[in-house]
Amino acid sequence: MDAMILAAGRGERMRPLTDLTPKPLLEIGGKRLIEYHLESLARAGFGHVVINHSWLGEQIPAALGDGSRYGLAISYSNENDKALETAGGICKALPLLQTDPFLIINGDIWSDYPFGQLPQGIDGLAHLVMIPNPSHHPHGDFHVEGNVLHENGGRKHTFSGIGVYRKELFAGCDPAQPAALAPLLRKAMTKGQISGEIYTGEWQDVGTPERLQQLDKTARSA
Repeated sequence: MDAMILAAGRGERMRPLTDLTPKPLLEIGGKRLIEYHLESLARAGFGHVVINHSWLGEQIPAALGDGSRYGLAISYSNENDKALETAGGICKALPLLQTDPFLIINGDIWSDYPFGQLPQGIDGLAHLVMIPNPSHHPHGDFHVEGNVLHENGGRKHTFSGIGVYRKELFAGCDPAQPAALAPLLRKAMTKGQISGEIYTGEWQDVGTPERLQQLDKTARSA
């Protein structure tokens, strides 16, 4: 199964750190954030990874190269100066993704989630990894009932930014236009086409300088 790491965001909440460096290249414990994903994917047996980029995007392929140092093959989806948001970025990268389904990982999270346990095949249009609600997102995103996700209906969990998707979810999308992912997921949920699981291991949204600093301190003391 192919994987894609979303790395095109501007990182506004992370400024001024992202004024000169794209967020996925910020370091935690002496290692770039995105490198933790690449190493985890290689350990799980993934071979091909797509990375999209926009803001200061030329720095990402310059830093990571073709992926061979990680035991991977990396392809890049260049969104130039027009970041396409989550669904738009995936839509543009679909021709580079050689498997269906495929894995998507947000580039601004850190987690010890074992990618090898993800389903290689899914019945619906997506399978999302959910986590207990962090303090900065106390109300969650979606309700998990069995292994099916719903927008409403009970206690909600937070979407981790890790999910397996089928290309059919993005049917009809315009690869040149920005588009959010949540509306596509909600529409599919009404038809029972989104499955999910709850993961209770380590996970962090590295969205602010304070969280980055805390995670860096934790990584260095490990």
